[in-house]
Amino acid sequence: MLLKEVCVENYTNIPAAIAAGANRIELNDNLSVGGTTVSRGVMAEAAKYTSEHHVPLVTMIRPRGGNFVYNDTELKIMEADLLQAQSLGVDGVAFGALTADNQLDEEALALLIGAAGGMSITFHMAFDAIPENQQAAAIDWLVDHDVDRILTHGGPLDQPIADCVPHLQTTIKQAAGRIQILPGGGITTANVADITTTLGVKQAHGTKIINY
Repeated sequence: MLLKEVCVENYTNIPAAIAAGANRIELNDNLSVGGTTVSRGVMAEAAKYTSEHHVPLVTMIRPRGGNFVYNDTELKIMEADLLQAQSLGVDGVAFGALTADNQLDEEALALLIGAAGGMSITFHMAFDAIPENQQAAAIDWLVDHDVDRILTHGGPLDQPIADCVPHLQTTIKQAAGRIQILPGGGITTANVADITTTLGVKQAHGTKIINY
């Protein structure tokens, strides 16, 4: 079965998305900037509703739009949001942190992974900002630190997903079954079957991946 992770903004669309067949929800605020952390109230209601309907909830942990280079205050905010997600019974979290030269910020990530304490972890599309020749090493580090999956477009978001398939295939090969590769960005009801079949993956992510 193909697992469809539906990316939603706020609580509003969750009931309709689940009714239409969403298998997992990624909860965001501000999708226009690529998604940020929702309020505590939204997170609480979303966790309650998805739990009642037996659909896993992944909540975005990102304090602002823009790049993925975070200062100490921003990391404290993210840590607090992670602890809150955990206390509300959220199943999984999505985050990423990079250094100014687009490498994994290992120190920041170790802190965030620690704060996630047992929730499933998605390293989000910050991955696509890492230079391609350094992505294999980044995958190894994420595997070693118990990250569950990488959400990736396989290239710049302004590039159609079909053009990114060759690089996604490389990423899947590098992952070698040690970590899930979750393709996203431009995957719709029209192309999800083709993309996932070509890549040989059993899950995909998008805002338009189901009709609701």
